[in-house]
Amino acid sequence: MSIKNKDLKNISYLAKINIQEKDFSQLERDLKRILDLIKKMDDADTSGVRALSHPLVVSQPLRKDEVTEIDESEKYLSLAPLVNFGHFLVPKVIDEGE
Repeated sequence: MSIKNKDLKNISYLAKINIQEKDFSQLERDLKRILDLIKKMDDADTSGVRALSHPLVVSQPLRKDEVTEIDESEKYLSLAPLVNFGHFLVPKVIDEGE
């Protein structure tokens, strides 16, 4: 794949980095090596490789989904100054910009 100076200028603009034109030849060589490596990895036969979600064999210990606390919502709602249909009513705090 050929990388032109115009492409390098565009890449440096999009990446918001300042690349001097004198460095374009080295950058072109580096990018070509990276793209060649990507092509090589793309061509690798991975048909016998199982997909992984994590490179290490790990397991997440799970527990039963059980209620461990009693429902005290009525107790807390009785302490609130204003309640509506089981919800706390609070003063409006967002200004909508008059």
